[in-house]
Amino acid sequence: MFRLQLWKTLTILGIVLLGFLFALPNALNKQQRAYIPSFLPNKPIVLGLDLQGGSHLLWEVDKKALTKTLLTQLRGDIRQGLWRENKIKHTISIRKDGSLVVTITDPAKVDKAYTVLKKLARPIQTGLFGTGGTAREIEVARDGENRFVLRYSGAGLEARIRRAVKQAIEVIRRRLDELGMTEATIQQQGPERIIVQAPGMKDPAMLKKAVGQTARLTFQLLCEAQPTGQKGERVPAGCADMPDAKTPGRHYWVQTSRRATVEGADLVDAQPAFDSRTGEPIVTFRFNQKGALLFGKLTQKNVGRPFAIVLDGKVVSAPVIQTPILGGSGQISGRFTVEETKLLAIILRSGALPARLTIVEERSVGPSLGSDSIRAGVTASIIGLIAVLLFMIFTYGLFGVFADLALLANLGMLVGVLTAFQATLTLPGIAGIVLTLGMAVDSNVLVFERIREELRNGRSVLNALETGFSRAFGTILDANITTLIAAVVLYGLGSGPVRGFAVTLGVGIITTVFTAYTLTRLIVAFWVTRTRPKSIPI
Repeated sequence: MFRLQLWKTLTILGIVLLGFLFALPNALNKQQRAYIPSFLPNKPIVLGLDLQGGSHLLWEVDKKALTKTLLTQLRGDIRQGLWRENKIKHTISIRKDGSLVVTITDPAKVDKAYTVLKKLARPIQTGLFGTGGTAREIEVARDGENRFVLRYSGAGLEARIRRAVKQAIEVIRRRLDELGMTEATIQQQGPERIIVQAPGMKDPAMLKKAVGQTARLTFQLLCEAQPTGQKGERVPAGCADMPDAKTPGRHYWVQTSRRATVEGADLVDAQPAFDSRTGEPIVTFRFNQKGALLFGKLTQKNVGRPFAIVLDGKVVSAPVIQTPILGGSGQISGRFTVEETKLLAIILRSGALPARLTIVEERSVGPSLGSDSIRAGVTASIIGLIAVLLFMIFTYGLFGVFADLALLANLGMLVGVLTAFQATLTLPGIAGIVLTLGMAVDSNVLVFERIREELRNGRSVLNALETGFSRAFGTILDANITTLIAAVVLYGLGSGPVRGFAVTLGVGIITTVFTAYTLTRLIVAFWVTRTRPKSIPI
């Protein structure tokens, strides 16, 4: 057991050295890190919101707005199925409880209409991992001879909310990545809430604007009649009243039919730019093939007519179509500032949010509080480390020194692994490091006490060492695996700071098993090979 094989020795020392190499950037300042070659690790550990300050926002999916959007989509699906595909005449009305009432005006086609409407009631999986069976997303009930009632079921609405939250998290992540906030934390809290934490961002205003804007972009023709500002004006049939994004009190009447609308969902690119004629900041955009075809048809048929560029229900500009736009690209102007065009381009590129989000909680953490937390955490770590080092030397003498060397290697490797994976270090994460330092020597204590026991039983030096390490290994593994399971459960069920603690604890357990058993055994093997001891100073 104590014969030193070169490849094993080099592997163990190489792993330890690699851990210290990844941890090195944390000991250097920004200027010093600039001199590190690009092929070597040069990024320090990522500090969480509670350590470097920043913004914390808690968002909630607007269920009312989402339900309204879903009902609008359901109306479109009903019209598509009944009239456009089967030429079944009907009327649709909305009840206060959010259900749609479909009345079939052609008695001969009532049964066929029922068959068409039942196809909209798609089955969905319910329960954890789909173990709860299936349910219908939409309930279709007959209400009289020629009338049907359609509503989203409870399970269907919950499924839509879950899907909207997941889509929103991905959209928010893309937006913040493009803004350079790669250290931001985005995670779900409960069924319909999303936490967004941006370390280092002192002003949450930009974060709120970047996250909260739905970014649903449409290109819609204006109605022939437009509001004059007189009292009692009614919006014409087939039109919607939309406010101007920049001028308070100004409104437009915009056509709502699908033939007069091109969705911005087919955008493939958007970039900030400047108008070559006026020099004002604009946003240029480009459609994919499908969007370019639809946009080309719309502009080709309506040359000389004004159309509105609508963003989240507000008209940002209403230019006149001078010539057909057949190339699939154009520009959006609306008295923007340079910063607004940059942010709008990012939001359009990253896609629209599936539902409107509302702020439930907003917090800003100052950097001074973060620096105090770091100072307190580092102080606690140093005190804990020194206390453990002294205890091991006092209790086990030379073998305590061996354990201390393994402990220092453990600390370096722990920081190195966290840095390599760019894990976010929070205040609970520092608590996890302190706890790891206290637990790290447990494995050494088990081994050393086992060696003492073997010596008392009359075994020789080498036999006691070999038996102590081999028989203690099973106990060490069992003890650390149970703690690792607890860390995994904490990470899976926890959120925010709890996850930060779980990550640090889990990584600390892995490095502890490696250093406290493997590295300590290597150090003892070096000592045995060099000194050929007749007794063990333990």
